[in-house]
Amino acid sequence: MSAQALTYLFVGASFALYIGIAIWSRSTSTNEFYVAGSHVHPIANGAATAADWMSAASFLSMAGIIAFEGADGARYLMGWTGGYVLLALLLAPYLRKFSKFTVPDFVGDRYYSHAARLVAVVCVIFISFTYVAGQMRGVGIVFSRFLEVDINTGVVIGMAIVFFYAVLGGMKGITYTQVAQYCVLIFAYLVPAIYISLILTGNPLPMLGLGSTMADGSGTYLLDKLDGLTTELGMAAFTSGAKSTVDMFCITAALMAGTAGLPHVIVRFFTVPKVRDARISAGYALIFIALLYTTAPAVAAFARINIINNVDGMVYEDAPGWFSKWEDSGLIAWFDKNSDGVVQYRGGSALIPTKPAFLDKRGVSGERLLANGASPSANELYIDRDIIVLAHPEIAGLPNWVIALVAAGGLAAALSTAAGLLLVISTAVSHDLMKKIFQPQITERQELRYARIAAAVAVGIAGLFGIYPPGFVAQVVAFAFGLAAASFFPVILLGIFYKRMNKEAAISGMVTGLTFTFAYIVYFKFIAPADNNADHWWFGISPEGIGTLGMIINFIVSLVVCRFTPAPPEEVQALVENIRVPGRVR
Repeated sequence: MSAQALTYLFVGASFALYIGIAIWSRSTSTNEFYVAGSHVHPIANGAATAADWMSAASFLSMAGIIAFEGADGARYLMGWTGGYVLLALLLAPYLRKFSKFTVPDFVGDRYYSHAARLVAVVCVIFISFTYVAGQMRGVGIVFSRFLEVDINTGVVIGMAIVFFYAVLGGMKGITYTQVAQYCVLIFAYLVPAIYISLILTGNPLPMLGLGSTMADGSGTYLLDKLDGLTTELGMAAFTSGAKSTVDMFCITAALMAGTAGLPHVIVRFFTVPKVRDARISAGYALIFIALLYTTAPAVAAFARINIINNVDGMVYEDAPGWFSKWEDSGLIAWFDKNSDGVVQYRGGSALIPTKPAFLDKRGVSGERLLANGASPSANELYIDRDIIVLAHPEIAGLPNWVIALVAAGGLAAALSTAAGLLLVISTAVSHDLMKKIFQPQITERQELRYARIAAAVAVGIAGLFGIYPPGFVAQVVAFAFGLAAASFFPVILLGIFYKRMNKEAAISGMVTGLTFTFAYIVYFKFIAPADNNADHWWFGISPEGIGTLGMIINFIVSLVVCRFTPAPPEEVQALVENIRVPGRVR
């Protein structure tokens, strides 16, 4: 069968499975809709947590960033993995013991204030919509190439699927759907990586193949081979880094603290029966996550080698089918600067500006033209970094069923996280706004109706963000992590470990941290973009890493305000002491 026919088969079968699970596990109460009734097995919750956390950024974009940026791309690996460990060990068990549905619920009760709850809801919505934009964009990219529809149509199809099982199943349906999605995405990620590792190094384990010698008998290590190829073509060596130490530190710290403050991950620890189960499920999730994250650097290195070997020097008229199909999707472009009909992949940008604008007409050689022209560098090829994982099996010449499997895996990764984020948004609206603030007298049935309506509206807004994204997938997700680091992490951490922390300090810290970080990102990405020039940034910190500075500001503001305002009530301080002591029951 053709790759497209197999893709329709694999994607259709996976969608049928997700919808079937949603129907089977349909939520009938708010407890099931919000936290799956708190009776999910730790292993199942570990797999669901891994799927919820490993988004389109992890599956599609992370390896692409590492492939293009080399050592600098490790910031995502270190930040996201370290952040999950921080969350699992430092926050999750205590939050689970607090026994609340949502992060705003924790903030509202811990800080004994509707105002604090309202600010937390605003933070949740900001973070979740920023994050979900990357997921819907990932869905559109997969559909645009493998199902041969444009990206916007792909986003709409993804919206419809997420709408069905998120609105119908709630957390109960999403949890068991995410278990299936984890199985799909990890199988789809590992199979081609193992294939290519065997081809290039003879080692079946990609994470070991990264440090192995090439299988061509030369005795050259794979990374040495890759460094040689990239430097010969005028690019930076794969193992070198160009970012400053300060920016690398800030981005990594923002990703770590942001992971620990992500509301859709935190809520997963409320779905297990006991605090002990929360710890166990965190351990399983870490194992499941490690399978992908230890493989990603190898996938990046393998892809960079195969792109250079198969694309540079290629006669355009003889280009393989995958090249023209990715051109049609608008994610690959070639500009024949010297009119020799040969693709030159070199150092430097192929475009001015860096984001391409495509014309419908073709050039003399048949290439898809760029409306904004090309840069003066020698590079003629533009490749969107979000397609590396999806295109790599085709570039490496793997069987069609592997290509179809990767498409299904990419959709599973994007849809699993999108569903979790949309549920968090709907829960924040129905439970924390309607039930806890505006209409405390509503029945459980009315609250469930509000939750489903909010989820439906959130799906529509998320689709718009997917159609008009503010950046590539991992970059958009990094902004979400920065917002989470600057708003939630200090408030949650101090709320658990500092009894003197009060509502005035929490509100001031969240508002200040979120406002500063959001304003910095908007200014340097949209109002006055600095084109990655560190001279324009404050202290050389990029918008991806500014969440660390926002977090520090949040901590400072919170502690200062706390010193000059009244202490929390005695019962709140006793509650904090209670959730921190092992073995005590609230």
